[in-house]
Amino acid sequence: MLETSKKTHLLEQASYKYSLQDVKDPNLYRDIYDYDSVPKVAFNHRRVPMNMPEDVWITDTTFRDGQQSRAPYTVKQIVDLYKMMARLGGPYGIIRQSEFFVYTKKDREALEKCMDLGYKFPEITTWIRANKKDFHLVKDLGIKETGILVSCSDYHIFHKMKMTRQQAVDYYLETIRSAFEAGLIPRCHLEDITRADFYGFVLPFITEIMKLSDEAGIPVKIRACDTMGYGIPYSEVALPRSVPGIIYGLQHYAGVPSEMLEWHGHNDFYKAVSNAATAWLYGCCAVNCTLLGIGERTGNVPLEAMVFEYASLRGSLDGMDPTVITEIARYYKDELHYNIPPMQPFVGEDFNVTRAGIHADGLMKDEEIYNIFNTDKLLNRKPGVVVSKTSGNAGIAYWINEHYGLTGSREVEKDDPNVHKMKTWVDEMYADGRTTSLSTDELVTAIEKLWGKDPFKAK
Repeated sequence: MLETSKKTHLLEQASYKYSLQDVKDPNLYRDIYDYDSVPKVAFNHRRVPMNMPEDVWITDTTFRDGQQSRAPYTVKQIVDLYKMMARLGGPYGIIRQSEFFVYTKKDREALEKCMDLGYKFPEITTWIRANKKDFHLVKDLGIKETGILVSCSDYHIFHKMKMTRQQAVDYYLETIRSAFEAGLIPRCHLEDITRADFYGFVLPFITEIMKLSDEAGIPVKIRACDTMGYGIPYSEVALPRSVPGIIYGLQHYAGVPSEMLEWHGHNDFYKAVSNAATAWLYGCCAVNCTLLGIGERTGNVPLEAMVFEYASLRGSLDGMDPTVITEIARYYKDELHYNIPPMQPFVGEDFNVTRAGIHADGLMKDEEIYNIFNTDKLLNRKPGVVVSKTSGNAGIAYWINEHYGLTGSREVEKDDPNVHKMKTWVDEMYADGRTTSLSTDELVTAIEKLWGKDPFKAK
């Protein structure tokens, strides 16, 4: 049978309807995931079309998934971070939603204080256990949308839930009906989708959800969760690991609209950001993130990474203020005492700092040579250098100019005699067996011995 696709507006075969395969034994994809080996990447050479939506956005789970892997935030910390997130996302709501727990009194207090701010974006949503009491709790708080867990791999269905596939579908659909009865938009978290039987379980299950949604006249959101970070962004990769294949299949075969589709990834194999960008490119409107990528095991998709990924793909920040990223990083360091890895992109202490003298020499001549973009403008962070045994005269001169804010005719040149003396002193420090870089206090003391007290004070 042929029918006109509402998405492509072309005649397409309507025979691609998948029925639930209620198998006796779980399909654990042992050819890919044998557990004693590195998971394998299989190719089937099938390509699906790139199909980026007209609008894409970021959603946040810092106060839900991100809070499961660290000490809980205080109410004040949640409110402070939520305010900064709203400023970062800008007036057009590129950071569209933020997800909260509601279990404890503290969770609800933080949620209510954030709601009292009256921000349109990020819209506050929740994640709850799938029972009627929790649905009504969310409704009473004035929340419109909540996440519910619908684990979809046989690892979870058979080994954790101790159900058959049909039993799981029946249980999940009843849960979704309860959300509808409470007047809520359910967001179905398809846990472990990259180990799930896509054609035998995922598609027939999602097709039933979409039917239920049409009957109730209430939209349902589908969050594809790469719980273990197994997703692969490359084209022509076979399911269940293919990110393009998952997004295409959910749209094309199960009829999930782009605006109802969300990607949630983890970084176990260093692919969280590339997988999230791929989800955008192949038709998913939303990618779910946490601040600094803090989350289970290796973490989630870093929200700040997707701010710049968005700008790269769209050619504009569309009202986002990335300088807030630096404020957020400082807040984590100073208020939360969180140790950000120094080389973490955009937020780490050393992300735009060089230790090599030859690089410092290039920075002095033209910072574009060794800086990824205008970090001073976009992140309120000038490129820096660390003085060590490899810094050379150029590195020392650059450090002095940056630390004391010297520009134009006041800049210290690398050929300055005192810079040469500093270089001799640095060499002596490392000749003595030192291995760490020099601190600001040490450098300032050495500079004042050569140039005098307040040597570069403007006259």
